[in-house]
Amino acid sequence: MKTLVVGAGATGGYFGGLLARAGRDVTFLVRPRRAAQLRDSGLTVLTPDGEWSLTPTLVTPAELTNTFDLILLSVKAYSLSDAMSDLAPAVGPHTMILPGLNGMAHLDTLARRFGEPATLGGVMVLATTLDDQGRIVQLNPALQELTYGDRQDPRSERICNLDPVLQDAGFTARRSEHISRDMWEKWVMLAATGAMTCLMRGNVGEIVSAPGGYDLAERLIDECAQVAEASGFPIRAASRRATHTLMTDPNSTFTSSMYRDLTSGRPIEVEQIIGDLVSRAVALHLPTPTLTLTYTNLAVYQRRVTS
Repeated sequence: MKTLVVGAGATGGYFGGLLARAGRDVTFLVRPRRAAQLRDSGLTVLTPDGEWSLTPTLVTPAELTNTFDLILLSVKAYSLSDAMSDLAPAVGPHTMILPGLNGMAHLDTLARRFGEPATLGGVMVLATTLDDQGRIVQLNPALQELTYGDRQDPRSERICNLDPVLQDAGFTARRSEHISRDMWEKWVMLAATGAMTCLMRGNVGEIVSAPGGYDLAERLIDECAQVAEASGFPIRAASRRATHTLMTDPNSTFTSSMYRDLTSGRPIEVEQIIGDLVSRAVALHLPTPTLTLTYTNLAVYQRRVTS
């Protein structure tokens, strides 16, 4: 199965690199600057146990002419429009697009452009970043999971055919018959942790050890979970407990990826992770005061860095 990985950053580079390392037929679609960097130095991943590297197969948007069986899409949500234009030549009549973007709005965007049948559901859980040399740095080896599913037919032949491609490649890969629920559960976790760490400008341990920090964590989890439930996707008890544990450990140094982008002065996925959840709450007549306050705070930041 021919696989195109869109982007070779912290997420696409990691999952795509492991797939290529495991012998899968993988090509990376990258911009010219990243292509030059990878051709010069290779794709390198730094882990707590050491490092590994490979020479990836690359193609730039101007060079892309062939269609692919699977497209692994892991760009930042605010880059989706440009990414769709770049990958469009790779989409054939039977191509499956597996997105790992945050939130849910991207599913409708992809379906409008490439059709509902082409658009799978996906959840990517990973803690990685790029260093100043373009190397992928793994921050937490326990977090490297890819969940995928067919939103139209959870037991379709085509989704089952992905198992030998994605599984046994060095990360946890799981086919789900409830992929929309899985995506909502990740969204609740991302929104709650992102809101808390970005609003308070600190890691989990610092926040919950401060006056009112523990209560803040619980309020954010409640508000996000209420939106999910009212939207038809109640959060399972185990998922809620995991998010609660993640957000209330006084010894934790955990920070969200959105917080790391914010403290680096980069654009953040505020509209996709926080803003869309607030908009859905408004439409459902649900009060989300803490989440709404966070959205206002981060929208001010976003305007500053993008103006």
